[in-house]
Amino acid sequence: MTGAAAPAYWRHDLAGCLHTCMAGLLDFHGHDPLEVLGAAWQFAYTPGDVRREEYYFPCPPGRSLLSSMAPYHPVSSTWHRPASAEEGWAQVRARVDAGTPVAVAVDNFELPFRPAYRDVHANHLILVHGYDDARGTVAVSDPVPPRFAGDIRQSELTASRSSGNAVQHDRDMFFTDAPIAGRWLDIDVSTDAFPVFDRPFVRHVIETNIHGFEAPPDPAVAPLLHGLAGQQIFLDDMTGRYGRGETVVDELFVLAGVQLATSALHADWLAHGARTFGVPELGEAARRVERTAHHWSAIRILAARTRTGHTAAGQLGRRFDDLMSDHRRSLRDLRHALASL
Repeated sequence: MTGAAAPAYWRHDLAGCLHTCMAGLLDFHGHDPLEVLGAAWQFAYTPGDVRREEYYFPCPPGRSLLSSMAPYHPVSSTWHRPASAEEGWAQVRARVDAGTPVAVAVDNFELPFRPAYRDVHANHLILVHGYDDARGTVAVSDPVPPRFAGDIRQSELTASRSSGNAVQHDRDMFFTDAPIAGRWLDIDVSTDAFPVFDRPFVRHVIETNIHGFEAPPDPAVAPLLHGLAGQQIFLDDMTGRYGRGETVVDELFVLAGVQLATSALHADWLAHGARTFGVPELGEAARRVERTAHHWSAIRILAARTRTGHTAAGQLGRRFDDLMSDHRRSLRDLRHALASL
């Protein structure tokens, strides 16, 4: 077997394949995934930007995928879009030969270890860290349930990375109709010193996150929606469009997944800080932030169950109000926790 050591098997129940893969790569480079990926808590979205990919994440102008996810750390990522499947596999092999695992986009329909195998198409992300040409296999890691770490046939990986990811029936939802196109992603970790997870750093992060949510809208970055004001505009727009019978479930479902993951991870990051520094006020703030994650989870479920109509608009509108109310309370709790840091 040629390649790197198997990446860490890191998983968060409320995050998907993007955070799982980034965590595995960060751990490979010697950094704690929660301390890096859990720091940022933000809302930044350009309407209409959402893509039908399980690993979608809204990136502000000038930021890469990973630097958008982890803006407090000297990290970045690069999407590679090869001209052909053969070129893409050669690129992945070269990186693996150098001893570094990489993330590759795949179609679940073509992977025998995924529940959707030969049933439902979906744009997914897994890690590749080795291959064996003599046996015709490739070593992959996918901590997303049902979880898999081991070898599959190179032909299976090729099929999954070459898939057009077509819609075949009404169960091909949310992460389909976007060709995989052999895309793969790697990360760059700067040699600059990483921030130390200490009281000053945690205080800086919380202060910056609070400011990001409370800052007034900035016309200079339009149409980017940001902060609590931008989040309210987005939610109001969703309510109105649902009520008018527009089909916006894909946009709401995918973006709600991003907010669910980032809120849940930030709650765990705060709880980690509470334990590390013995600050119970951080733990209280963590529980309040966790409530916002549960609201986003409920929003996602409602979006999947109710496609359009006034009933959906009413249910979602009430949940949106609860989310915004708890979000504001969480910012007050965070400001209170700052006094104890």
